[in-house]
Amino acid sequence: MAERSFKKEVRQLRIGAGQEFRGEGILAVTKGLLQSGVGYVAGYQGSPISHLMDVLADAQDIMQELGVHFEASASEATAAATLSASVMYPIRGAVTWKSTVGTNVASDALANLASGGVTGGALVIVGEDYGEGSSIMQERTHAFAMKSQIWLLDPRPNLESMVKAVEDGFQLSEASSTPVILQLRIRSCHVHGRFIAKDNQRPAFSLAQALEQPARDVNRIVLPPASFLHEHEKVRDRWPAAVAFIRENGLNERFDGEVEDIGLILQGGLYNGVIRALQLLGLADSFGNSRLPLYVMNVTYPVIGEEVLDFCAGKQAVLLFEEGQPDYIEQNLHAILRKAGSATRLVGKNPLPMAGEYTTAVMRDGLQAFLARHAPQCLPDLEPHAPGGVSPQPAATVPAAAAPALKEQVVSFRRKVPPAVIDELGKVVPPRPAGFCTGCPERPVFSALTLAQEKLGQHHIACDIGCHLFSILPPFNLGATTMGYGLGASSAAAFNVPAAKRPIAIMGDGGFWHNGLASGLGNAVFNKHDGVIIIVDNFYSAATGGQDILSSRAANKHRSTNNPIEKAVRGVGVKWVRTLDRTYDVARMRATIEEALTTPEPGPKVIIAQSECMLNKQRRIKPLFRQAVKSGQRAVQQRFGVDPDVCTGDHACIRLSGCPSLSVKDSGDPLKEDPVAYVDNSCVGCGNCGEVSHAAVLCPSFYRADIVHNPGRWDRWADGLRRRVIGFLQARRTARLQRHSL
Repeated sequence: MAERSFKKEVRQLRIGAGQEFRGEGILAVTKGLLQSGVGYVAGYQGSPISHLMDVLADAQDIMQELGVHFEASASEATAAATLSASVMYPIRGAVTWKSTVGTNVASDALANLASGGVTGGALVIVGEDYGEGSSIMQERTHAFAMKSQIWLLDPRPNLESMVKAVEDGFQLSEASSTPVILQLRIRSCHVHGRFIAKDNQRPAFSLAQALEQPARDVNRIVLPPASFLHEHEKVRDRWPAAVAFIRENGLNERFDGEVEDIGLILQGGLYNGVIRALQLLGLADSFGNSRLPLYVMNVTYPVIGEEVLDFCAGKQAVLLFEEGQPDYIEQNLHAILRKAGSATRLVGKNPLPMAGEYTTAVMRDGLQAFLARHAPQCLPDLEPHAPGGVSPQPAATVPAAAAPALKEQVVSFRRKVPPAVIDELGKVVPPRPAGFCTGCPERPVFSALTLAQEKLGQHHIACDIGCHLFSILPPFNLGATTMGYGLGASSAAAFNVPAAKRPIAIMGDGGFWHNGLASGLGNAVFNKHDGVIIIVDNFYSAATGGQDILSSRAANKHRSTNNPIEKAVRGVGVKWVRTLDRTYDVARMRATIEEALTTPEPGPKVIIAQSECMLNKQRRIKPLFRQAVKSGQRAVQQRFGVDPDVCTGDHACIRLSGCPSLSVKDSGDPLKEDPVAYVDNSCVGCGNCGEVSHAAVLCPSFYRADIVHNPGRWDRWADGLRRRVIGFLQARRTARLQRHSL
């Protein structure tokens, strides 16, 4: 079960030539693949292309009708190796994964693919997860493209340009015998729009034909002496072929403007932001028509030197918008301009920051600084712009009556907050770190681990990639390192030495199947690793959107599921294995962890903590619950609360749980000044808060309430009795409080 279903939207994939396609960018990319006659598609989910995998999964019936094979790959390396089908055969193939981390995993297969070259078009759709919305290290795919000489497309973020980039990517790959990377940024994946569709195409050469007519060209295999010749082939044949195709087919775009002595060069993916920045400075209209000339690099590698020189001819200065670092494109453009003896000044990482996401505000400020120096006549009559502030609209567009009020708002907005006030706010309002969802079954695992360490002392904990990584942040503050997806157990490998304490490693079920079984568990068995490995099994690849994996409990007609992790663990030789089928039992979880840390048995100790991801569980049961209530069936919804009379106000439950539904409120008792714990309406009834309180021997203030929908006669009678008893006790309490207040 993925986090979003596209069952309804994928119907548009059937539309034919001349019809208008409307929808999300990720859906349009799928339509582009089908229009291009793709033969197979594979990939591994991850932001921001998780939905591409979900679309492909929901569209399998359509793909099967066209003879297109789709696989959800075990890892990015698996996906990249799948492209080997395009090495010997004229079959178009596409794979997808999450930006640099996925490319890192796929690098071995991808480098071999780029070395030997391809016959059929090979397209790698990479979700460039860069900026403050990213969950990974801040790196760019551009470096890998240059290293392996794989052509890199970065199309303008509109549906028409993105679909064209898919089609151009296959053609460019075939024209140059080189795999092509199509880079899609977060906003590109989720942008909505329209374009005129074409007919879907069946693969010109099918996988079945390839099996029936096997081919072999030793010069495409990366072995000496062919591997030594591949480098020369890239420079002598493939590069010129790629440059010629890009120029002849106009993959890069040029937009003329009325200002001739300056210009802007930009990555295609930044186009919308640049146009918006120009609009804010009064230099572009709402239709995207710019007063300044633009050279849009929909292909960011290779850089087409002739096009750059032609654009820069006659201009005194150009501003380059290149997001991220290092400044690969800027260095390349400098080399092109200086070698050609061009007098045009190239400006890039000076008014624009070296690192960080290029938001509209960042690009507006950089553009304004560039124009102030090189073309001040282009700037409209704006209020002086203070650092950190915002520029108002051009004065001509502001009504005279509103000008004084607008000026006062701008001045007020720009006024800097004194550092002392910021420091004081930091003490009063603590930062709110990212954390587990309400009811997450992984939270009790780390509550139990915290309690175990209170008894046995602090241990070295190696973390993994996934939801469980939030345990590093408050309130748990657990974990020392995270080295990669499925590498939690491997991250503790060096600590396999005699010591008073054992190392602890964490990994999720997604990471276990992605990489952890062999590199983590197999390695631990082989090296007789005397540590503890906790595998959090929430039934899905939850961190990437809730897709099914080998150990998922769901019945999936296209995949093999229900393969227990414990069997795989024992299959590689682990002897000490404990499987807990309910992570919310904090006391049992704590006892198991303590046993693993203290048992005299040698070798790896593996704890498999199982409970269904609460987000996916709610997506599964809420429709069923609403349907039952609507049909008149009796349905019970569990909620938890805190008795303010019993709560002591020490908030240990919050510190040990960190559940978003746990908050504080005034006790309502004048004799109890400290606020008491409170469970808000986001509670999903998992019971973790009460379990933690019991395991930590805190207080009995937590209670469970059963909300009964469509109650029967017995429910109504019992409710009436409870209300009378509670009313009596409440009246007595109120009277007692009134006596104390006199």
